[in-house]
Amino acid sequence: MLDGAAAARVRLVVLDVDGVLTDNGVLIGSVGGERVEFKRFDVQDGLGLAVLRLAGLEVAVVSGRVSDATRFRMRELGIDEVVQDDGARKLPAVRRLLAARDLDWTAVCYVGDDLADVPVMRRVGVPIAVQNAVPEVKELARFVTERKGGDGAVREAIEMLLRARGEWDAAVQRYYRERGDDEKA
Repeated sequence: MLDGAAAARVRLVVLDVDGVLTDNGVLIGSVGGERVEFKRFDVQDGLGLAVLRLAGLEVAVVSGRVSDATRFRMRELGIDEVVQDDGARKLPAVRRLLAARDLDWTAVCYVGDDLADVPVMRRVGVPIAVQNAVPEVKELARFVTERKGGDGAVREAIEMLLRARGEWDAAVQRYYRERGDDEKA
Protein backbone atom coordinates (compact mmCIF):
# COMPACT_ATOMS: atom_id res chain seq x y z
CA MET A 1 0.00 0.00 0.00
CA LEU A 2 1.23 3.48 -0.80
CA ASP A 3 1.58 6.22 1.80
CA GLY A 4 -1.11 8.85 1.17
CA ALA A 5 1.13 11.76 2.15
CA ALA A 6 3.89 10.70 -0.26
CA ALA A 7 1.34 10.07 -3.01
CA ALA A 8 -0.23 13.51 -2.46
CA ARG A 9 3.12 15.21 -3.19
CA VAL A 10 3.40 13.60 -6.63
CA ARG A 11 3.05 15.98 -9.60
CA LEU A 12 4.94 13.97 -12.23
CA VAL A 13 4.79 10.26 -13.07
CA VAL A 14 7.81 8.97 -14.98
CA LEU A 15 7.70 5.58 -16.65
CA ASP A 16 10.35 3.29 -18.05
CA VAL A 17 9.28 1.57 -21.27
CA ASP A 18 10.81 -1.87 -21.85
CA GLY A 19 9.68 -4.22 -19.09
CA VAL A 20 7.22 -1.66 -17.68
CA LEU A 21 5.00 -0.47 -20.53
CA THR A 22 5.98 -3.57 -22.53
CA ASP A 23 6.65 -7.20 -21.71
CA ASN A 24 10.38 -6.65 -22.42
CA GLY A 25 10.08 -8.30 -25.81
CA VAL A 26 11.35 -6.61 -28.95
CA LEU A 27 10.58 -8.01 -32.39
CA ILE A 28 13.08 -6.82 -34.98
CA GLY A 29 12.92 -7.64 -38.65
CA SER A 30 13.08 -6.27 -42.12
CA VAL A 31 10.28 -5.14 -44.42
CA GLY A 32 11.29 -4.16 -47.92
CA GLY A 33 14.90 -3.97 -46.80
CA GLU A 34 14.05 -1.51 -44.01
CA ARG A 35 14.59 -2.36 -40.34
CA VAL A 36 11.34 -2.51 -38.38
CA GLU A 37 10.77 -2.97 -34.68
CA PHE A 38 7.61 -3.99 -32.90
CA LYS A 39 6.70 -3.91 -29.20
CA ARG A 40 3.56 -5.01 -27.42
CA PHE A 41 1.88 -2.35 -25.24
CA ASP A 42 -1.06 -3.06 -22.94
CA VAL A 43 -4.20 -1.12 -23.88
CA GLN A 44 -5.41 -0.92 -20.27
CA ASP A 45 -2.15 0.82 -19.36
CA GLY A 46 -3.01 3.42 -22.00
CA LEU A 47 -6.46 4.00 -20.54
CA GLY A 48 -4.91 4.25 -17.07
CA LEU A 49 -2.59 6.97 -18.36
CA ALA A 50 -5.61 8.88 -19.69
CA VAL A 51 -7.24 8.68 -16.24
CA LEU A 52 -3.98 9.79 -14.60
CA ARG A 53 -3.84 12.90 -16.75
CA LEU A 54 -7.51 13.63 -15.95
CA ALA A 55 -6.42 13.69 -12.30
CA GLY A 56 -4.05 16.53 -13.23
CA LEU A 57 -0.75 14.67 -13.08
CA GLU A 58 1.91 15.01 -15.75
CA VAL A 59 3.41 11.96 -17.44
CA ALA A 60 6.86 11.48 -18.92
CA VAL A 61 8.57 8.45 -20.41
CA VAL A 62 12.30 7.79 -20.05
CA SER A 63 13.71 4.85 -21.95
CA GLY A 64 17.18 3.36 -22.26
CA ARG A 65 16.46 2.40 -25.88
CA VAL A 66 15.70 4.52 -28.90
CA SER A 67 12.65 3.06 -30.62
CA ASP A 68 10.17 4.25 -33.22
CA ALA A 69 7.59 1.89 -31.68
CA THR A 70 7.87 3.77 -28.38
CA ARG A 71 7.64 7.13 -30.10
CA PHE A 72 4.55 6.03 -32.08
CA ARG A 73 2.74 4.64 -29.02
CA MET A 74 3.47 7.69 -26.85
CA ARG A 75 2.27 10.02 -29.60
CA GLU A 76 -0.92 7.95 -29.83
CA LEU A 77 -1.39 8.34 -26.06
CA GLY A 78 -0.75 12.10 -26.18
CA ILE A 79 2.43 11.88 -24.11
CA ASP A 80 4.77 14.56 -25.41
CA GLU A 81 7.57 14.18 -22.89
CA VAL A 82 9.48 11.18 -24.25
CA VAL A 83 13.21 10.81 -23.57
CA GLN A 84 14.96 7.94 -25.33
CA ASP A 85 18.66 7.61 -24.48
CA ASP A 86 20.47 4.63 -25.95
CA GLY A 87 22.99 4.88 -23.11
CA ALA A 88 20.25 4.46 -20.49
CA ARG A 89 21.31 7.70 -18.75
CA LYS A 90 18.00 8.16 -16.98
CA LEU A 91 19.14 10.18 -13.97
CA PRO A 92 20.25 13.24 -16.00
CA ALA A 93 17.06 12.98 -18.06
CA VAL A 94 14.83 13.04 -14.98
CA ARG A 95 16.89 15.89 -13.50
CA ARG A 96 16.13 17.92 -16.63
CA LEU A 97 12.42 17.09 -16.33
CA LEU A 98 12.42 18.29 -12.72
CA ALA A 99 14.33 21.48 -13.51
CA ALA A 100 11.94 22.33 -16.37
CA ARG A 101 9.00 22.03 -13.97
CA ASP A 102 10.68 23.46 -10.87
CA LEU A 103 9.95 20.24 -8.95
CA ASP A 104 11.95 18.33 -6.38
CA TRP A 105 12.41 14.56 -6.20
CA THR A 106 9.54 14.09 -3.73
CA ALA A 107 7.12 15.23 -6.44
CA VAL A 108 7.98 12.25 -8.66
CA CYS A 109 6.52 8.77 -8.92
CA TYR A 110 8.77 6.51 -11.01
CA VAL A 111 7.84 3.06 -12.30
CA GLY A 112 10.78 0.84 -13.21
CA ASP A 113 12.01 -2.70 -13.57
CA ASP A 114 15.76 -2.93 -14.17
CA LEU A 115 19.18 -1.72 -13.08
CA ALA A 116 19.09 1.41 -15.26
CA ASP A 117 16.14 2.58 -13.13
CA VAL A 118 17.92 2.27 -9.77
CA PRO A 119 19.62 5.72 -9.70
CA VAL A 120 16.27 7.43 -10.27
CA MET A 121 14.33 5.18 -7.91
CA ARG A 122 16.78 5.94 -5.08
CA ARG A 123 15.75 9.60 -5.25
CA VAL A 124 12.05 9.83 -6.08
CA GLY A 125 9.27 10.23 -3.54
CA VAL A 126 7.26 7.26 -4.80
CA PRO A 127 9.31 4.48 -6.42
CA ILE A 128 7.20 1.65 -7.85
CA ALA A 129 8.45 -1.67 -9.25
CA VAL A 130 6.57 -3.95 -11.61
CA GLN A 131 6.25 -7.64 -10.71
CA ASN A 132 8.97 -8.69 -13.18
CA ALA A 133 11.50 -6.19 -11.80
CA VAL A 134 14.96 -7.28 -10.72
CA PRO A 135 15.56 -7.63 -6.94
CA GLU A 136 17.57 -4.37 -6.75
CA VAL A 137 14.56 -2.44 -8.04
CA LYS A 138 12.03 -4.24 -5.86
CA GLU A 139 14.12 -3.44 -2.76
CA LEU A 140 13.76 0.29 -3.46
CA ALA A 141 10.04 0.21 -4.25
CA ARG A 142 7.30 1.46 -1.95
CA PHE A 143 4.93 -0.69 -3.97
CA VAL A 144 5.42 -3.73 -6.22
CA THR A 145 2.63 -4.43 -8.68
CA GLU A 146 1.01 -7.83 -8.87
CA ARG A 147 0.97 -7.55 -12.66
CA LYS A 148 4.00 -7.76 -14.92
CA GLY A 149 5.20 -5.03 -17.24
CA GLY A 150 3.24 -5.02 -20.49
CA ASP A 151 0.38 -6.81 -18.74
CA GLY A 152 -1.42 -4.02 -16.90
CA ALA A 153 1.27 -3.15 -14.33
CA VAL A 154 1.19 0.54 -15.21
CA ARG A 155 -2.58 0.64 -14.89
CA GLU A 156 -2.29 -1.05 -11.47
CA ALA A 157 0.37 1.45 -10.35
CA ILE A 158 -1.74 4.39 -11.52
CA GLU A 159 -4.82 3.13 -9.73
CA MET A 160 -2.82 2.53 -6.53
CA LEU A 161 -1.32 6.04 -6.71
CA LEU A 162 -4.65 7.76 -7.36
CA ARG A 163 -6.44 5.72 -4.67
CA ALA A 164 -3.73 6.70 -2.16
CA ARG A 165 -4.40 10.34 -3.14
CA GLY A 166 -8.17 9.82 -2.86
CA GLU A 167 -8.59 10.78 -6.53
CA TRP A 168 -9.29 7.55 -8.43
CA ASP A 169 -13.09 7.68 -8.37
CA ALA A 170 -13.28 11.36 -9.38
CA ALA A 171 -10.82 10.86 -12.24
CA VAL A 172 -12.78 7.86 -13.51
CA GLN A 173 -16.00 9.92 -13.38
CA ARG A 174 -14.26 12.64 -15.43
CA TYR A 175 -13.26 9.95 -17.93
CA TYR A 176 -16.90 8.84 -18.25
CA ARG A 177 -18.16 12.43 -18.59
CA GLU A 178 -15.67 13.14 -21.37
CA ARG A 179 -17.24 10.27 -23.24
CA GLY A 180 -20.78 11.59 -22.83
CA ASP A 181 -21.88 9.66 -19.74
CA ASP A 182 -23.43 12.01 -17.16
CA GLU A 183 -24.46 9.27 -14.76
CA LYS A 184 -22.41 8.16 -11.79
CA ALA A 185 -21.13 4.64 -12.08
